[in-house]
Amino acid sequence: MNLSNATIELLRTRRSAPPVALAGQGPTAEERELLLTLAARVPDHGKLVPFRFIVFEGPGRDKAGEIIAEVFAAAHPEASAADLAKERKRLAQAPLVVAVVSRVASHVKVPEWEQVLCAGAVCFNLEIAANALGFASIWLTEWFAYDRTVLARFGLAEHEKIAGFIHIGHNAGPREDRVRPQFSEIVTQFGI
Repeated sequence: MNLSNATIELLRTRRSAPPVALAGQGPTAEERELLLTLAARVPDHGKLVPFRFIVFEGPGRDKAGEIIAEVFAAAHPEASAADLAKERKRLAQAPLVVAVVSRVASHVKVPEWEQVLCAGAVCFNLEIAANALGFASIWLTEWFAYDRTVLARFGLAEHEKIAGFIHIGHNAGPREDRVRPQFSEIVTQFGI
């Protein structure tokens, strides 16, 4: 049995990179299509496709930032210019940001939880695919992922939610690993 191959090494060494550290050229149109195609290859009980994508790149990132800053300013009239500038940059730091939208449907055999997990799997598949193509990434939500005003202006229906914003770019610097749980702390064997 081969305990080391390219896939194993990718999973073993994958690290998130903060959005501020993601720069350079983003994925080409061909790479983006491949990334989203691979991200969508997840277990999907009932073939419901309980997810969709919103792509933020180029001027779309700035337009999204204006929406986020506008909603933030309405909720926080005391916000400073620096606060609003920070909000405007939320989706503008990485060259590509993909929102994975969870869109649960009522189904007699497929519970809501399974559909939500499917959208979560899409988020991680997208991260893995991006890393496999040589990009760095991070999966975030932040406050605006839960704000119905922002979501409506991004085109989400009332029943849709953000599973995650996947920020994708290049990161030349080293990324430190976080402390990982000990195997013995997270694994139990049933029946022993």
